[in-house]
Order: sequence, then C-alpha cells, then structure tokens
Amino acid sequence: MVEQCQQFNNLKHKKMNLPKVVTELVKAQNDFDSLAYANCFTETAVVFDEGKTHQGREEIAHWIELANKQYQATMQPLEYSEAERSLKTKVSGTFPGSPITMIYQYEFKDGLIQSLKII
Repeated sequence: MVEQCQQFNNLKHKKMNLPKVVTELVKAQNDFDSLAYANCFTETAVVFDEGKTHQGREEIAHWIELANKQYQATMQPLEYSEAERSLKTKVSGTFPGSPITMIYQYEFKDGLIQSLKII
C-alpha cells in the first residue's frame, strides 16, 4: 500500500511538471533525509523560514535535521507555478494545526535551489 501511495505521489509530481530538484526536495523531506534535502541547495543558498535565515548548505542541513526531529513534517505538492517559481503544499506533522497549507518560493541556480522562502 505504501508503495502504491509513493507511485501516486510520483505521478502527481510529474503531472505538475515539477523541476527535478523540487521533486528531489519533496522526496528528501518525506524520507526525513536531511543530507539529501541539503544537497538540493547550492553551497551559498539561503532559506527563510519562521522568521529565521539559514545560510549555506551546512546550516540548511542542520536546520532541516532539527525541524525533522521536532515536527516530523511531510509535504504533499498541491500546485506548482513555474512563472512564480512557487509550490503550494499540504504539510502534515507533529505541530499544532497540522495539516496546513504552505507556499515554497524558489530561486534556482545551475539546477539547484539558491533561495527558498517558506510562507
């Protein structure tokens, strides 16, 4: 059953034509793989989340590792806008109000994420 859900999610990602790196980011998040998540970013990338800024791949890896432990959040892509470089997602986890809808705004460089703002 889990495999069928993963196949469905993979098909859903393809229908949205997500950039490869965004598909990899979603998979890494849902697998709680902090290293794979951080490897979706450039060395000088910046993440803006919950009023904080996380600069560089190493700091991003540390931030997502802590967030994974604290919130155990998974994300389900709902809508992607190439023009706005944004992904609307349903995020579920161990945080108050779960699940919630969040927007991930991206800037890309050389096939990786240079900037991510989570709203």
